[in-house]
Formats: sequence, structure tokens, C-alpha cells
Amino acid sequence: MNATEMILTKQASVRPRSASAAWIDALAATASIARHPRRLLCHVIEDLAVSHGSAPALLSDMECFSFAELTGRIDCYARWAIGNGMGRGERVALMMSNRPEFVAAWMGLSKAGIVTALINTNLAGRPLAHCLELASPSHVIVEARYLDKYYACRPSWGTQSLAPVVWCHGEPSRHCNRIDIELAGVNHGTALRFPELSIDDPALLIYTSGTTGLPKAAHVSHRRMLDWAFWFKGLLGNTEADRMYDCLPLYHSVGGVVAVAATLVAGGSTVIAERFSASAFWADIHRWNCTQFQYIGELCRYLLNAPGCAGGPPHRLRAVCGNGLGADVWTAFQERFGIPQIVEFYAATEGNFSLFNAEGKPGAIGRVPAYLRHRFPTAIVKFDGENGAPLRNAEGFCMAAAAGEAGEAIGRIGDANEASGRFEGYTDRDASEAKILRDVFVRGDAWFRTGDLMRNDAAGYYYFVDRIGDTFRWKGENVSALEAEGILLSVPGVRDAVVYGVPVPGAEGKAGMALLEVDDAFDFEMFLRLARARLPGYAVPVFLRLGKAAAVTETFKHKKQDLVRDGFNPATASDAVYALLSGESRYRRIDPGLHAEIILGGMRW
Repeated sequence: MNATEMILTKQASVRPRSASAAWIDALAATASIARHPRRLLCHVIEDLAVSHGSAPALLSDMECFSFAELTGRIDCYARWAIGNGMGRGERVALMMSNRPEFVAAWMGLSKAGIVTALINTNLAGRPLAHCLELASPSHVIVEARYLDKYYACRPSWGTQSLAPVVWCHGEPSRHCNRIDIELAGVNHGTALRFPELSIDDPALLIYTSGTTGLPKAAHVSHRRMLDWAFWFKGLLGNTEADRMYDCLPLYHSVGGVVAVAATLVAGGSTVIAERFSASAFWADIHRWNCTQFQYIGELCRYLLNAPGCAGGPPHRLRAVCGNGLGADVWTAFQERFGIPQIVEFYAATEGNFSLFNAEGKPGAIGRVPAYLRHRFPTAIVKFDGENGAPLRNAEGFCMAAAAGEAGEAIGRIGDANEASGRFEGYTDRDASEAKILRDVFVRGDAWFRTGDLMRNDAAGYYYFVDRIGDTFRWKGENVSALEAEGILLSVPGVRDAVVYGVPVPGAEGKAGMALLEVDDAFDFEMFLRLARARLPGYAVPVFLRLGKAAAVTETFKHKKQDLVRDGFNPATASDAVYALLSGESRYRRIDPGLHAEIILGGMRW
């Protein structure tokens, strides 16, 4: 029996577990982290190299590493960093495509005590310069294909002496240090003293996606990485027979740490795709014999809507894991593609608590069993949409939202000695402080603000409502952009919908506006009829913009800033814009004259 046949035999023997068993396995998997405060993720991989040496660890069309090869590559980067005089706590920026080498690089640097800033390779210009400035790296590792982009936007570092040393991976387009050549010359036989690191030492800087502004750089410790890896290993019941398909960006926490490490620490392997492709997805799952894949909700929607994806080729998937899978997609996706188990969760890179839907309840982002509430101290508090902050009572304390009532989700911040509730913050102290809510239920307590509106039901399941910045007030009511988008997407002819609020002269709050990408089945009359039937009156879009789907981040979150700035002005929108005026029962196309009339306050809302 060859290695592939052995893996398939082990896959076939895996049986679904109960939700309670999944929770217990997750608790057991993470229990030893605090007991071994000097054992880092790189050390876990080293131990696996002894027991699983030639077994596949990281796979891709660019390069593949067995556990032994991955450990050797990690050691290369660690020795290279120490050999170039880099010290504990120093920062290195990494700008590399999705590939196993990316993982080996930051794992190796972390072994040497270096903090690696994972740079979004899709950024350019000011956003890229901003991310580099936040990191203030002493060295930058840039894959050859991104070298010109880096030099085109690198920030002014004040003086040349502050500028980082640039290392190119691959054949450079200009004269540059070659890290790949340096790594090839590393001597593994030389005795070398590695720094004595703790799980509480910093390991990574991971950036927020920047949907509402420039990204923030979140601190990620070795403890946090281990928690992510072993918790998901236990929750998913991962074994050496598992193979994860990962097409999410490696510079984000889910794609770069969770999806990779949760299978590695179990002795399994991760397939790294350079990017998500709806047309190649199922062929890849089949070709690599994957048992799992990591998703984000819109990825599943794309697969469901992709032409020719009636059911995909046969697969051996036993579970998929991710976040953001809406109830409108969940059941259809699971049934069409024959997915045995969907494990939805809620978490944030910088957040101090997580929610897990181990029961597979469609639409829920998770729950906290009673016996784990001490470990995940969470609350949903009443929210004031006018002021963008939680409501306070006469005594100045926040108030818990009732079951079914939307409010902001918060997590209690524990002290340094507690195992849960840690908030490691950002590089920017002011940004870190802005995420902390103080004197919430008693004087002196502190809670992490998620910036997300949620509600829960009587059974304790949590449901995502909206990002606070995406909720707007119209006619005295709060409108959830996310909920409105989900309903508009059910209208025939609507391929994509992005809902946001725009100010209107002479009116309180913001009127709803929707950017729609439509096909030949779209009909204005039917759209309005169904929107009015399925949405509250105040949530029916006042303005429509028909055009291409809005730009999205690498995690498929819509970028709305430009849409809000364009508003309903046809001169700036560059698309056809329509208005549903007061007392009318049809959308009218806005021309310069009608736009001027609206601006002058001639319309009653």
C-alpha cells in the first residue's frame, strides 16, 4: 500500500463526532500550551519531523515540503536572520505570494525571535507604504514579482540610515540582495545559540483588512498562534490523514495560520493554492485528495453561482471550516456539493474571544456552551446607532441586549495571569485604546469592542447582524446593510448587491443605496415589488446604482468608501443611478436636473 492509499484508508475510517466531543477535543488539544511556555509552533514542527519525516507537510504547484524539509527550511531562515545580526524583537516585513516558502519564512524568523509583518501583496501606493511604516522593519523580504511595486511606494524613512535592508527572493528586476542565494549557503552543521523565547513573546504583525480605512497592524504572540492551531485541530478532529485546501491569503490570520497550522500540528498536510479560482476549485480538491477546505462565506457563494458547477467532481471532503457563511447559502451549498460537515466560527485577528458552531446550525456563527462561559466571557450590549457606541443607563453602565435584540458583541479583557480574554492590541496605542470599553457592568472592568452587531436566541446561538460602520439610520430606524444585501440577492436578475447609506440634504440620517450587478432577468418593477414585500419600508433602497460588482478585499469584503463618496450623483458615480422618490411607485433615472432638485431639497423624504 503506497502513501496515498494509506491516507485514503485513514480518511475512510473517520466518523463524525458530536458537538460536545468536538469541544472536549479542542479543550484537550490546547491544555498543554501553558504548561510548556518555551515550546513554540516551530518546535512542534521539529518534533513532527522526527516522527513524520518524509510525510507531506506543505504542498503546492510551486514547491512542496515534507515535515523534514519544512523543518530544514525553518532552520535556514532562523540561521540566516541570526547570521545577519538580527536580534530578538526586531521586525522584518515579508512580501511574498501564497506558497509554502511564505510559511517557512515566518516560522523560521519567529524561531530566531524576529517579529514578521505579513504584508498584503495586493496593496500599492499609500496603503502599502502605510503598512510598512506601521511595522518599521529593519529588513524587508520581497518576492521578485513585487520588487518594483515595493520600490514605487516605499515610504520616506526620514534618513537613509533608517531605511530597511531589502532582500529579494528570486531573480530581481534591479540590483538587490538575494535571500534565496543566501539561504542556499546556510551551514546547518554549525552550533548556534537560538534565543530563549516564551509563548508570550511577539511573533507576527497581521493587518486588518482595511474595509473602513487604512489597515491596522495587530500584535500576534506565539501563544495566540498555538491557541489557534491546537483549538482548530481539536475542534475539527484533525489527524495525520487530513489534508486541508487553503486558497485564502496567507497574510491574514485565517488563511496564513489557522488553515495551515491546524492540520500540520496533527501530522496532516495543507495544500496552498496561489489564489481562489471558482473554475479550478473542485478540480484542485479532487487532484490533491483534500479532506477539508477553509472558506469565507463569499467564496461559497461564488462556487454556488459559478457557471458549470452543478456539483463538482467527486471529492473526499469530510468537513469545511470558515466564517461568514450566510443562511441563504448554507443549505444550498451543503446539499449541492455534498459537504458532510460545516464548522462555522466567529473570530478576529486582534479579538479576545471566539464563537464556534460545532453543531452545524445553518446561519449561526456559534454559541458558548454553559461549561465554557468562564473561558469565553462574552456579552451583547444595547447599542446607540446615533452615537455609534453602546447605550448606558442612568448609573453609566452598559445594558445587556435581550434575546433576539441586536447589539454590539464584546469580550471581557482578562488580566495577564488569565488564560483567556487577552487583548494584544495594535502597534498604534490610540487604536488599541479605542477598542477597549471601560466601566461596562462594574467600575474598573474592561471589555474588547468587536465593532460587530449580533443577536442571540434562547438556545444561546449567536447570529451576525452587521458591522457597526455598515449599519445606518433612516426614518428613525436602524438599517442593517448585510441583512438588506441578503434579501436583495434573492431577487431574480440580481447577481450581486452592495447596500450602504448616503446623506440626503434636508433629511435626517442616511438613505439606503444599493449597487446592483444585474443580468437580463432583472426588472425594475419586479425588483421594487419584491423589495417592498421582503424588507421593512425604511430598508427599501431609495437609490439604485447599476454597474459592476463593487471592489472587494482579499477576504471578499466589499469596499464601500468610494461608493459612499460618489453618492447618488450620476456625474461621479459613472453608472446609471436611479431614485425612488416620495409618493412614487417606480425608480426614476437621475439626470443632472433631477440631481440638482434633490440637492436643493425639493424632494420630500
